[in-house]
Amino acid sequence: MEATQNDEEALKNLPNADGTSSAATQQPLSKRAQKKLLKQEKYEAKKAEKKAQAKEQKKRDIERKRKDWEETLASVPEEERSKLIESRKSLRKERMEKRSEEREMKIERLTKAKLCGQNIIIDLEFSHLMTPSEINSLVQQIMYCYAVNGRCTNPGHLWLTGLAGEMGSQLQRLPGFDKWIIEKENRSYIEVLQDQKENLVYLTADSETVLVELDPRRMYIIGGLVDRNRWKGITMKKAQEQGIQTAKLPIGNYLKMASSQVLTVNQVTEILLKFLETKDWKASFFQVIPQRKRCETDKEEDHQEVNGEENQETDDQFDAKRQCIEHIS
Repeated sequence: MEATQNDEEALKNLPNADGTSSAATQQPLSKRAQKKLLKQEKYEAKKAEKKAQAKEQKKRDIERKRKDWEETLASVPEEERSKLIESRKSLRKERMEKRSEEREMKIERLTKAKLCGQNIIIDLEFSHLMTPSEINSLVQQIMYCYAVNGRCTNPGHLWLTGLAGEMGSQLQRLPGFDKWIIEKENRSYIEVLQDQKENLVYLTADSETVLVELDPRRMYIIGGLVDRNRWKGITMKKAQEQGIQTAKLPIGNYLKMASSQVLTVNQVTEILLKFLETKDWKASFFQVIPQRKRCETDKEEDHQEVNGEENQETDDQFDAKRQCIEHIS
């Protein structure tokens, strides 16, 4: 969505250095911005329709499998039927035990990460600048961040700060959110981590400092804001007013973006997590950044060097990735 106010007007709504929010009211959207918003709403409606269709298809598949199972049992002798039933029970028990073991291992990894993992903070103080659909989008991104972190062999120590307001309300409604092994703070990170201020680093594409390595002593902050085009420079301005360091991912050193280098919260989080595992920025970028955001030459290189592996963050795949949320609690 195109910016509808200049940066100066946008920054009037920026949270203050002490973590509080300004009372300034958003200006009405321009006609072009309204068209963009309408397009987004239509996309969300289509997405919801596809989700409903997939749900119905899943129900039909379950019903078909149930009938097939009943027909199979009816077509064999009693003795064979008992063996089939016992075999199925045994397989189900094995699956449940495996899931339980995986869940315990995940809890162990995340608990350890809270003690010595790389600190990654998602700043949620911008909910007053977003529309309901944008807030919903951010909630989904955070769900995915937690799920991806839980699957990592070397997970990070995730923080959600500024949980007060609509974002906090939406997240609290998520099933199992109270069981997430993650830091949850209603207060601003600047207030919670005042004694760690010298180690805070806000990740923003507007910074002149390029991030070379992840320092385990640093606490990297990701701005929880959807549609940054409407609020250009807002995270950089916030960091400067708070007197904390800033840095940007070294994207330009490894690939050319087709448009802006601004990525979603879950993309930035996943890139950081990938780097923690691989210590390779290029591999992390090519595995996470959607092909649609890259120039053609980088797409071709991705095909050659990553053996045609599909990128993990296209719009059409996002719903599929949400299935991993079933395993986050």
